[in-house]
Amino acid sequence: MKVIVDTNGFMVQAQFGVDIMDELGRLGYDECIVPSAVLDELKMLEKKVRGKDKLAVAVATALARRCQGVDARGNADDVIVSLAKQLDADVFTNDAELRKRLRSQGTKTVYMRSKHKLETDYM
Repeated sequence: MKVIVDTNGFMVQAQFGVDIMDELGRLGYDECIVPSAVLDELKMLEKKVRGKDKLAVAVATALARRCQGVDARGNADDVIVSLAKQLDADVFTNDAELRKRLRSQGTKTVYMRSKHKLETDYM
């Protein structure tokens, strides 16, 4: 199964110590997709943050590079909503508003549960 990973999804590994690639695999995902809009957000964050957050962004960027890139620029949330529909992919995000938008179009979401594992919506 395919999963598109949002910026905050990549940040989970450094922030909570959860191996997101292992967790996504446990949930049955074998294809990780990252839109260029998410990579752009990570680059922007890298310039803004300091300390622990800077390390989290570096880890997130390294993880994003392990995924299949898709050239899709613009507002990251809008790009993710559109790509999820186009590619028939689920989305890993902890953004409540984005999850609501995705679920309203019938897209399953993966999210952080209890700070140590990922969980998915089953519709």
